[in-house]
Amino acid sequence: MDFSSVVVTGGGTGGHLKVAKAFIDELYNRGINPIYIGSQSGADKEWFEHYIHLKKTFFLETKGVVNQGFLGKMDSLFKIIKETNRCLDIFEQYNVKRVISVGGYSAAPASFACAFSGAELFIHEQNSKMGSLNKISSKFAKEVFSSYDENSKVKDYPVEKEFFNTARVRREVNTVIFLGGSQGAKAINDYALKAAPKLKEKNINIIHQTGKSDFARIEKEYKKLNIQADVFAFSKELAQKMAKADFAVSRAGASTLWELTANALPTLFVPYPYAASDHQYYNAKFLKDKGLAFVKKQSELKQGDLFNAIQSNIHQISKSLVDEIMLDGIGQMVEVILSQ
Repeated sequence: MDFSSVVVTGGGTGGHLKVAKAFIDELYNRGINPIYIGSQSGADKEWFEHYIHLKKTFFLETKGVVNQGFLGKMDSLFKIIKETNRCLDIFEQYNVKRVISVGGYSAAPASFACAFSGAELFIHEQNSKMGSLNKISSKFAKEVFSSYDENSKVKDYPVEKEFFNTARVRREVNTVIFLGGSQGAKAINDYALKAAPKLKEKNINIIHQTGKSDFARIEKEYKKLNIQADVFAFSKELAQKMAKADFAVSRAGASTLWELTANALPTLFVPYPYAASDHQYYNAKFLKDKGLAFVKKQSELKQGDLFNAIQSNIHQISKSLVDEIMLDGIGQMVEVILSQ
């Protein structure tokens, strides 16, 4: 079997692209240069256009179907059909036998091409609520990997090793980190500012990821409050930032949720209220139901929620998080894929 003819597809947003990169890097470390198929829109090109671990890249003319009017949906579907035909040509040219989809609209053409070719489809579903594309393509997939599905052959989420390497069991809360995701979250930023004076009273330090658009405002507000905080828009050293914290307030995108879990960092999740199928809420609820996290909907969030949470049994939660995710989930998934 020619293992070099492996396609990784999907992306659009950072969560999907992080998982795509994990698969690409794992395949590369095994001597396989995969092909990447993504979209011209979204962040796909920014991540992978010149990525040296790839044999070839294709960026197709696709866009999302969800949250569009009738004409927009028809245009998106037409483009998916057109690019599915192009993927069939790519599969034939490069003798593609395996396709790994990480979801997102840019995965649609290559995923659907598997139904009309001899290529086997493997899906990684990041969220607790399956996306629209994966609901359809899972019907003809060889394997679906999910951290939330008891039937999944591999349940451990693909998290970069640095989040495990910097993990520690927390015993008390001396530092809180606020995380709104790579774009930031105004609701979490405002919540942090409201909580900051009381945190200062309790001698609790603040680390705060604001997102680029809100950085200047938040930095200025901390100065007005005369509070020294580690404020940043975005950082490639997020694992090190998390490692300094004893508690987090965060959105509940899948990648961030499992990075926090890998770091054994107890968290109050404030899910993004407009996520498709409210999947961020159900991501966080998965941990909450095990007693491993706190969850508050944005509309119900009160200042006391943070202080009640940090006064709970942080040590026990942190200890239990250590066993919730194991290192090398990506290696186990690739092992299953290549053994088929």
